[in-house]
Amino acid sequence: MLPYAKLPTRSGEEPVFFHSVPCERFVAFLRERDLEPEMESDGETWEVRIPEALPEALGEAIEDYYDQMLELNQELHDREEQDDGYHAAGVVVNLAGGETVYAQVDPALLARIMKVLTPVEFGEVVNAIVDAVENPDTRTMCQRMRARES
Repeated sequence: MLPYAKLPTRSGEEPVFFHSVPCERFVAFLRERDLEPEMESDGETWEVRIPEALPEALGEAIEDYYDQMLELNQELHDREEQDDGYHAAGVVVNLAGGETVYAQVDPALLARIMKVLTPVEFGEVVNAIVDAVENPDTRTMCQRMRARES
């Protein structure tokens, strides 16, 4: 049996679902490809683990389907918020110490961002900001670039 790991996305982050429906569809997609994923949930989020060693084409197909399920995840979340009578949005922030926290963001602003960026791209921006806050570097960008060249 292959070792199991949390499936990394294109950005290197682990996939997290905030609604059970896209997670269940994602798991079904994996099983249709003869993989036996493991799921873990804390009641608010769902994580999926699959065998670490995968053929490249299968890994890309999984990432593409995961991106589709993220979109469904967002649609379901938005629909539930409308039904609840309030509208809120947040961004998952993964800290270096392994903690996951949620940053509240104006829903209209987040909707505008998501029209331009994919969830993976926006995750890269968020991770860069988190890294800069947790590991401050007071040098200018020019100084950093010169340091890399030498």
